[in-house]
Amino acid sequence: MGISQYIKEIGRGKDGARALSREQATDLFGQVLDGSVTDLEVGAFCLAMRIKGETPEEMAGFLDATRQRSRLLDSAGSPAVVLPSYNGARKLPVLTPLLALLLARRGLPVLVHGAATDSVRVHAPTVFEQLGITPLDTPGSLAPGRVAYAPTALLCPGLKRLLDVRRVVGLRNPAHSLVKLMNPCAGRALVVGSYTHPEYALSMAATFELVEADALLLRGTEGEPVADPRRAPQIEAFIGGQRQTLQAAQSGSLQRLPELPSPDAEATARYTEAVLGGQLPVPAPIAAQVEHILHAHRLMQTSHARPEPSLLT
Repeated sequence: MGISQYIKEIGRGKDGARALSREQATDLFGQVLDGSVTDLEVGAFCLAMRIKGETPEEMAGFLDATRQRSRLLDSAGSPAVVLPSYNGARKLPVLTPLLALLLARRGLPVLVHGAATDSVRVHAPTVFEQLGITPLDTPGSLAPGRVAYAPTALLCPGLKRLLDVRRVVGLRNPAHSLVKLMNPCAGRALVVGSYTHPEYALSMAATFELVEADALLLRGTEGEPVADPRRAPQIEAFIGGQRQTLQAAQSGSLQRLPELPSPDAEATARYTEAVLGGQLPVPAPIAAQVEHILHAHRLMQTSHARPEPSLLT
């Protein structure tokens, strides 16, 4: 079906729009990713979905289309931990690289993927650059105990183009939610999803359940998949889509707050090195998050084997 027919369904406003089936969403999003539609049609799709909102079935279809067009990475042996890093730092330092390196130090293969979605914030790749970790230029294998950073354009160029639409229209679109849900690995992986607003916690959880994901979900630091170093968030695990709470949210801030660097890339990198070297303590919420990720990773490996899915496992 042509994209104009789909836009007629989803573009009837908040109350009149009709949800697409998973199969229809796969077809629609595939056309957008393939670049077979006009810029005007892409803009209409983004605005219509922004007003209507995505259902879990639609998001599952968008994920199906993305996976079919992505260059997937292999993890040798142990499943990878996937950290989507797209929001960057504005007020607090972006500590996603610290989380990634702490997990790698515990022997896990770690994949961070992302793209700079604006020109104001400090993003993870600039911190990685300060730490001597360069972006992948070709998909390869993820090694235990190592961190790899993959730009979105390497994984799926069409997805990166859709993310960039925000720079033109000034509004987020389904791609900004999708990147925090997708598994860019060929096999099973543990996706650490994060949200900033409570309504996204509900929609992301429903999608993880629908697609039988292996994932963690928490309210991250300014939208990054790392716990706020000043407070303990609720952390939920999804193992084959089955939800369990690993950590209840703590109200308010910690009694003793860590000393944090300024959000610029160099200061964040030097802080990361000091924590990894033992000169500074790991912030308690991040240390707890590492243990919860390790626990969920063990649960994932001991869960009953399932057929290779089309999405996140």
